[in-house]
Amino acid sequence: MTARHWNLLASSSLIALILLGLAWELWLAPLRPGGSWLVLKILPLLGALFGILRGKRYTHQWMSLLSLAYFTEGIVRATSDSSPSAQLALAYTLLSVALFLGCLFYSKLTAPSRLAQSR
Repeated sequence: MTARHWNLLASSSLIALILLGLAWELWLAPLRPGGSWLVLKILPLLGALFGILRGKRYTHQWMSLLSLAYFTEGIVRATSDSSPSAQLALAYTLLSVALFLGCLFYSKLTAPSRLAQSR
């Protein structure tokens, strides 16, 4: 796969992670009726959105590290929450893995040393 494909994977999984996080904490299975303040966990994802969409290598690098926190939350909530929230957490985990892989391989393929070798 090319760097463009990995960027597309990172972009689409980031957008899906943002939408799932918002829907999960506001409507689908919030911790409290009417929504919870846990929805603020989406803010770092929003901060990375334009950098990922524009293919900024540095944003992909730090987002690959940050995605591990969302992976951890997904695993913990998938194993500890009850039914509707557990399924959402599993989807959240899979999206965070896709985001991690997309960011990781995009960063690897766009490294200056790699670009210099391909010339």
